[in-house]
Amino acid sequence: MKATLWGGLCAGVLLLTSASAQILKPLPPIRTASGIVAGKVLASGVKAWLGVPFAKPPVNDLRWMPPQPIAWQGVWNADRKMPECMQVLRPHDINHYFGEEATGEDCLYLNVWAPPRATASSKLPVIVFYYGGGGTIGSAGSGMYDGEAMAKKGAIFVTIAYRLGILGYMAHPELTREQGGHSGNYAGLDQLAGLEWVHDNIARFGGDPAHVAITGQSAGAGAVSTLIHAPLAKGLFQAAMMSSTCSLGAGSGGATLAEAEQTGLDIQKRLGVSSLKQMRDVAADKLVALQNESQVGYRLTGGVRVGPIIDGYFTPASKLEMMQSHRMSDIPVIANFNSGESSSPLQAAKTAADYRQIAAHLYGDASAEFLRLYPVSSDAEVAPMAAKVAREASIANASRNCGVMQAQYNKSPVFIDMYDRKHPYTPGVAFADQDPATVGAYHNADIVYWFGNQDQFNRFRPTRNWTAWDRTLAGEMAGALIAFARTGNPTTAAVKWPAWSAQNDAYVRFGDNVTVERFNAQGMQWLAAHPVAGGGRGGRGAPGIVAGRGPRD
Repeated sequence: MKATLWGGLCAGVLLLTSASAQILKPLPPIRTASGIVAGKVLASGVKAWLGVPFAKPPVNDLRWMPPQPIAWQGVWNADRKMPECMQVLRPHDINHYFGEEATGEDCLYLNVWAPPRATASSKLPVIVFYYGGGGTIGSAGSGMYDGEAMAKKGAIFVTIAYRLGILGYMAHPELTREQGGHSGNYAGLDQLAGLEWVHDNIARFGGDPAHVAITGQSAGAGAVSTLIHAPLAKGLFQAAMMSSTCSLGAGSGGATLAEAEQTGLDIQKRLGVSSLKQMRDVAADKLVALQNESQVGYRLTGGVRVGPIIDGYFTPASKLEMMQSHRMSDIPVIANFNSGESSSPLQAAKTAADYRQIAAHLYGDASAEFLRLYPVSSDAEVAPMAAKVAREASIANASRNCGVMQAQYNKSPVFIDMYDRKHPYTPGVAFADQDPATVGAYHNADIVYWFGNQDQFNRFRPTRNWTAWDRTLAGEMAGALIAFARTGNPTTAAVKWPAWSAQNDAYVRFGDNVTVERFNAQGMQWLAAHPVAGGGRGGRGAPGIVAGRGPRD
């Protein structure tokens, strides 16, 4: 069992016990800035430190407080992942079910994987990952995000947990008074605290704090974007990848502090309590029950929705203002999007006649021009053309705009890619939230390729028949990401990846092969000038997600 006394944790005292049977081979303890940590060696030889605390447990009086520094005596046995932050649990019949995880408020831990021969003098590139999930679900311990495969390829890999939902974002007038004029954004402050831990300690695990790439998917991409625009995070990373979607200089940055405080007062009213102290005494599951949820099989409406805010502290101003004033980090960026994760009313069309009729309804007098840019001449062309319209109206355009904005305000390059590989499903497999017969490169389908974790999908039952090309593609994508963390450029011998420019308008397509292609700039600009209701954003940090085509994390 883990060598801790939870009650003594806040006091900074730990007891030592025998090593877990899960430890295959002990590692020499490492002294971090907070205390000594012991990890384990996996069967592959990869070194792992799982469940390392980077802040005090945010419980009791520390609920709705910025993450607080932690220190301990003795040795922390980092031999297993720790609970995910409070959230709804996943139904077992969905595509992204990888096992029931323990859940709780005491969740501010990170996981580190290092190559077998990594030492304190190795100076290896570091990849930090933030999970997605719309800000209400997600886990640093999900098997999809394990770092063992990346460590075998020569990188240090880190996953960082952060608080979610009401516990992660709520502002409140009493909290603002308590915290010196700002409140909310605790999830973002957790993400920052974990990154500060990496900066201060990762060299001891074999990493180079001067070559850190932060990565995230969906809401995790939003977290990465927020950190790029946050002055408090400057100097803690040197590159960033955002998957679904990139948002440099885009988006408001969230509600105002005053607006968010009103939401906090509404939460207090719904709880039926009269003070912040009483709110901190409410059981955490009661807070989760107050939230809206429309992911992983849930359709819970009528609740409260919270998220990042412009608090004047962690987020001083909108992203555009931060970019225009050059207060953001000017670093190389990868902007990834998936070909099948966007939505359009045109996707309801079954025939070419349907397609033209819907186009006429959507665009009126401009429909002839639309049909010239996005024509169909047969029923077989309808589905792929409608999908093309969906992504070029939303997520592809957002990714390209990252290049446009970076070129306008910063000096560092942007590298853009589209993941376009349909998973090879096992015949007859069924999910409650996805139809394998019709689904394409859905939201989050790319992540197991970047990190080499494809076998997680066959953990409990066979759902994928991975081919040799899937393994090769995953290796090439992972290699590009590691090169990016090491040098700021993802080009490798296998992947020739040009930086985006207005002249080349280039992106890499990862699909049944790897090619460099050009954006359809004319069509995308036309679509941007003719926005359509129902073809826009499908969730915070996840433009144009189609309900039922895959979970948002």
